[in-house]
Amino acid sequence: MQNKAALKEQKIREYWQENDTFHTSVRNREGKKPYVFYEGPPTANGMPHAGHALGRTIKDFIARYKTMDGYQVKRKAGWDTHGLPVELEVEKQLKISGKEQIETYGVERFIEKCKESVFTYEREWKQFTEALGYWVDMEDPYITLDNSYIESVWHILSHIHGEGLLYKGHRVVPYCPHCETSLSSHEVAQGYKDVSDLSATAKFLVEGTTDEYLLGWTTTPWTLPANVAIAVHPDLNYVTVQQENEKYIVAEGLAKKLFKEDFQVVESRKGKDLAGVRYEAPFSYVQIDKGHQVVLADFVTDQSGTGLVHIAPAYGEDDYRVVQDNDLDFVHIVDEKGRYIEEITPLAGRFVKDCDVDIIKLLAEKNRLFHKEKYTHSYPHCWRCDSPLLYYAMEGWFIRMTDVKEKMQENNRQVEWHPGHMQEGRFGKFLDNMVDWNIGRNRYWGTPLNVWTCKCGKEKAPGSIAELRQEAIGSVPEDVELHKPYVDQIQLRCECGDTMQRTSEVIDVWFDSGSMPFAQYHYPFGDKKLFESQYPADVVIEGVDQTRGWFYSLLAVSTLVTGKAPYKRVLSLGHILDENGQKMSKSKGNALNPTELMETYGADALRWALLSDSAPWNNKRFSERTVAQAKSKMIDTLSNVFSFYQLYQQIDQFDGEKDNGGVRSTLDEWILSRLHSVTKQVNDYLEQYDITNAARELGTFLDELSNWYVRRSRQRFWSSGMTEDKRAAFSTLYEVLKKTAQLLAPFTPYIAEDIHLQLTGNSVHLTNYPKPCDELINTQLEEDMTTVLQVVELTRAARNTAGIKTKQPLAAVYVLGENCVAERLAGYVATIKEETNVKEIKLENNDDLFTYSAKLDFAAAGPRLGKRVGEAKQALAQIEQVQIKELLEKGKIAISNLELTKAEVIIEKVPSNQLLLSEGNGLSVLLDTKLTTELKEEGFVREVIREVQTYRKELDLPVEKRVNLYIDASPTVIDVLQKYTDMLHHNLVLQEVLYKQYEKAKGVEVEGEHLQLGVE
Repeated sequence: MQNKAALKEQKIREYWQENDTFHTSVRNREGKKPYVFYEGPPTANGMPHAGHALGRTIKDFIARYKTMDGYQVKRKAGWDTHGLPVELEVEKQLKISGKEQIETYGVERFIEKCKESVFTYEREWKQFTEALGYWVDMEDPYITLDNSYIESVWHILSHIHGEGLLYKGHRVVPYCPHCETSLSSHEVAQGYKDVSDLSATAKFLVEGTTDEYLLGWTTTPWTLPANVAIAVHPDLNYVTVQQENEKYIVAEGLAKKLFKEDFQVVESRKGKDLAGVRYEAPFSYVQIDKGHQVVLADFVTDQSGTGLVHIAPAYGEDDYRVVQDNDLDFVHIVDEKGRYIEEITPLAGRFVKDCDVDIIKLLAEKNRLFHKEKYTHSYPHCWRCDSPLLYYAMEGWFIRMTDVKEKMQENNRQVEWHPGHMQEGRFGKFLDNMVDWNIGRNRYWGTPLNVWTCKCGKEKAPGSIAELRQEAIGSVPEDVELHKPYVDQIQLRCECGDTMQRTSEVIDVWFDSGSMPFAQYHYPFGDKKLFESQYPADVVIEGVDQTRGWFYSLLAVSTLVTGKAPYKRVLSLGHILDENGQKMSKSKGNALNPTELMETYGADALRWALLSDSAPWNNKRFSERTVAQAKSKMIDTLSNVFSFYQLYQQIDQFDGEKDNGGVRSTLDEWILSRLHSVTKQVNDYLEQYDITNAARELGTFLDELSNWYVRRSRQRFWSSGMTEDKRAAFSTLYEVLKKTAQLLAPFTPYIAEDIHLQLTGNSVHLTNYPKPCDELINTQLEEDMTTVLQVVELTRAARNTAGIKTKQPLAAVYVLGENCVAERLAGYVATIKEETNVKEIKLENNDDLFTYSAKLDFAAAGPRLGKRVGEAKQALAQIEQVQIKELLEKGKIAISNLELTKAEVIIEKVPSNQLLLSEGNGLSVLLDTKLTTELKEEGFVREVIREVQTYRKELDLPVEKRVNLYIDASPTVIDVLQKYTDMLHHNLVLQEVLYKQYEKAKGVEVEGEHLQLGVE
C-alpha cells in the first residue's frame, strides 16, 4: 500500500517520463566536458536488496550532481547474464544437479533455459531502479550475453593470446566440487568462512626400523592417502627423541611442545641431513614408484605442527612444486565431484571433506596416529554455491597476470580511492599477492573461450566473427550465436592441414564484467569516438567486496589491453547491516526490502537515510526506523516549510519570479548568509566526494530554516496587506526554497523536483548546481545568531531541568560569557525574550549570581601527588572563593604546602537561590525560576491561547479567517483573561472576544480550570 509520499513520487516520475527529463538533462550538456560513469552490471535472476539500494543511490547522486555541475554524464545500464549463479538457479528450476544431469538434459536446451532465466526479475529491477529515482539508460543497456559484447571480449582475449599472455597449464587451482569447476584467486577471496576442522599428526615409519617415525603434520587429513613425500627445511635443526618404546623425528624447536617433559633426545641433525630418508606411508591404497622419502623445502617452518610437512602433490601449490622439483610421482585420488576414487576402498565415493574423522580413526587402528586436534580457521568456500573448496592440480587456461603485476600496481597508485586506505590496504595487498588468472571454467553458460587447438600443438584465437568465419572449415552464418554448443560445432583449419577444435571451457564471468568499458560500446568494431570519450571512467562505485571482484577485473583487463587504469577514482561502499550490526539475510529474517520501504516512506526518505546516516564506505547499521526518522526529520520538515510558504503565497498572490523587492530584515540577511555559507560548504564537501557531511550540512540548515527563520517570521506573513517587510519575507523564503531545492536535487530528487516545479514551472534537474555568492555571506551575523540560538537552547534546557513549560513566562535570565558576548547579543534582546518567554535579559557579568565549588580530580592529580592526594582533598574542602578565582585566573595555586594546577581540580559554578545554571560552549545562562502571581497569570493566558489555536485547527478554519471568540469560565479566570486582552488579539486572528456562553462550545481544561470555548 503506497503512502502519500510514494504517490506523490509516482506523479513526479510520470512528469519525468512525459517530458523525457533524464535524456534532456544529458542532451543539454552536449559539447560539455564528459564525466564518465560505469555501471557495474547486476544479475537480474535475483531480487534487489538493501545493498543495491545504497549502491544505486550513490551512483545516481554522483551522476545527478555532476550533471547539474556542468558535465555531460552518460549513464548506460548493464546486465551481467553469464556464469554459475545463473546455471545453479536453472538447475533448481529443472530439479537437476551437476554436470552429468545437465548433459543428460541436453546442453542446448539448458543454454536456452539460462537465457530465459537471466531476465526473470528484469521487471522488478526496472521498477526498483525507477522508484528509487536512479536515472540510468535501461532502454539501451549493454548485455553480456549479446554477440556484440562477446565479440569485443573475444577481441580482448585474442590480443592477450597474441601477446603470449594466455596459456594452457597444469597447476593447483581452487576447485568447487559441487559446481565441478575451478575458480580464480579473486573469486576465492570473496568466500572465506571461519570453520572448525581437525588437524592430524601422523606417524611415518622410517624404512629399515620398527620403532622410529617421522611425525608429519597436516590440516587436511583427507589428503593422507595421497602422500608422496615428507618435507623438511634444510637449515632447521631436527632431533630424534625417545618417548617410552618409540622414537620420533621432529623439529628441535617443537619437541618440548609436542612431548612436554617426558622425552629424551637421542640424536640431532640439520634438515638437509634427512634428505632421501625413506619411509613407509600410513596408507597404501595407491602404488608409488618414486616417492615416500624426505625432501627439502624452504616453505617448512618450526612455528607450528612438527616441522615436517606431509606432501600430497595434487592438493597444494607448494606440494605440487616440491614433487615436480624432485621428479616424484603425481597422485590424484579425488574425482570431479570431490569424492574418493575406487582405489581408496574403505571411503570410495564419499566427499573427502566429510572423511577427516574416518581417516583419523583408520590411522588410530594402524597405530599411525600420534595426535589429533580441533582448530578454527578461515577456509575458502564457493562464492556462488557456498560449498567448501578443494585445491586440485588440473589443466586449465591462465592469463599471465604476474607479467603485468608491476604495471597494475603502478596503475593502482594513480587511482583516487574512497576510503583512501583501500589503495595500499585491502586492494593493494591483493595486488601484491596476485597470481596468474585461472580464466577457464568447465561449465556451459558463459562466454566461450575463443581458443582452437590442434593435435600438432598450434593454437588460434580469432578476435572477431569475421575472423572466425575466415578461418572456419565450411560456412559460418553471419548471425552465428557465440555460445555453447553452437561455437563448439565450428572447426578451424590448422596450418599443418589438420582440424582444430575449440577448447571446451567458458571464461570466468569476472572477465566478462571487467571488459565492459570496451564491450559496452562494441569496441573496436563500434563507434570508436564514443568509446574514446567514455574511457577511462571518472568514477566506479560498488560494494567493498568488489575489491576482489569488479574493481580488480576492470583494472586487470584494462591493463592487459591498454596498459592504463580504467578508472580515475573508486568509491568502495560498506555493507548494510541490521540495527544490531548483523549481516542482513533472508534466512535470519533481518533483511530489509527496499521496495517496501519506498512504498511506506518514499524513495527520498530511503535515499536521505542512506546518504546522511554515515559515510558510505563504512558498514551501516540500518533499520526501518532509520528511514522513518529521515522522513520525519528531513522530508516532512521541508514539505511543511514549503506548505507554509505556498499557503500564504496563494492568499497574497505573491509571484516569486517577478517580485523580489521589499526591505530585508536582519533575519532575512541571516538566512541568506546561511544559505550561501551552506552552499559553499556543500560544494567543497562534494568536490571531495564527502556526501555524508554535505547531507548533514543541509540537514542542519533545513532545521534552522524551519525552526528559526520561518517560526520567527510567521507574524510577518500573517500581517494584512503587502508591506515592504512582508514582501521581503516572501522574496527571501522564495529564494531560499528555490536554492534549497537545487542543493537537495541529487540527494532527494522527488521533493526537490516537486518544490522547484511549483515555484518556477521548470525541472530542478535541468538547472545548474548552486554556487555561493560571497557578497551575501556575513560571517559576523552568522556567529551572532549562533550565539543567540545557543542562549535560547541553554535557557530551554534550564526550563526542562526545572520542569517549567515554555509558555510560562519567567522574570529574568542572566547570560554570562566573554566580554564580547554582551556586545553581540545587545541587538537581539527582544528576540531572546520572545523565544525564551522571559521578561528581562541581563547581559552583564555578576559575581554575586553564583559561587564556585572545587574538588580534586583524582585521575589527573593522583599520579603526581601519590600519597598526598588525601591532603589535597582535605585542603580543597576548606578552600575560599578568592582562592578558587585565583586558580581560575592564574592556572595554579599553592594551598596547604601543595601546588595544584587548574587541570587537577574540578571547578563547578553553584548558582544562588532559585537560579538554575545551564552551560555550553563558553556560555552560561542563569534562569530565575521564581514565579510571581503576575507570571503565573500570563502563563495561564498563553495556555488558553494554545487551546484556541488547537480548536481552530480542529475546525479547519483558514489561517487568515478572523473570528469571534466566546469564553465561558469562572469570574476569576475571566478577570485574568481581560487583563491580557492585547495578548489575545496579538496571538489570535480575532474580531472580538466575548465572555459569554456559546451554543456549540468546546470544553477544555487549563491548569485545573474549566473553560467553554466557542468560535464564530
